Amino acid sequence: MNDDPKRDLEVVPTKQPKQQHVRVGVGVVVQDPLRPSAVFCGIRKGSHGAGSLALPGGHLEMMETWEACARREVQEEMGVDLDPAQMKYGHVTNDIMADEQKHYVTLYILGRIRTGTNTVPHNMEPHKCEGWKSYTWQDLRAILDDTESPKLFGPLKHLIEDNPPIVQEYLSKTTAPPTK
Repeated sequence: MNDDPKRDLEVVPTKQPKQQHVRVGVGVVVQDPLRPSAVFCGIRKGSHGAGSLALPGGHLEMMETWEACARREVQEEMGVDLDPAQMKYGHVTNDIMADEQKHYVTLYILGRIRTGTNTVPHNMEPHKCEGWKSYTWQDLRAILDDTESPKLFGPLKHLIEDNPPIVQEYLSKTTAPPTK
């Protein structure tokens, strides 16, 4: 988990937040098939975290598995299909966004685009995202301290700060042979 004790002790706002329940988010670490050490991220628009760099993902729906949510969100946002055989659990973060009166637990699913299908992401929701670009893990770590770059969306920032080895291991491997 996180080595920064301050982040785990963030103060909950004293006034009652608009959001009454902790929500479950699913962030998807989608490996770029042309740059296997990189993942796709986009700048958020029109929602909390607008202007910040984020992974594809969204809310877990009632009775939905984590993997089904990841596949659905990536298809809705990027127009690409994830290979179910190449998906795995990656990490979890506790994301308290006091300024926006929101609190999420974000599950991260690691995924690869299904071979033999469209491998180029398209911006399927231009009202929610400026578009998709490929970033290495090192690029994202550098953005943490760079005041010129866009800020990282809270959950992605926490993921990068936690720096889970499983994500780096996953990105160090190339896409497996095609599945049918």
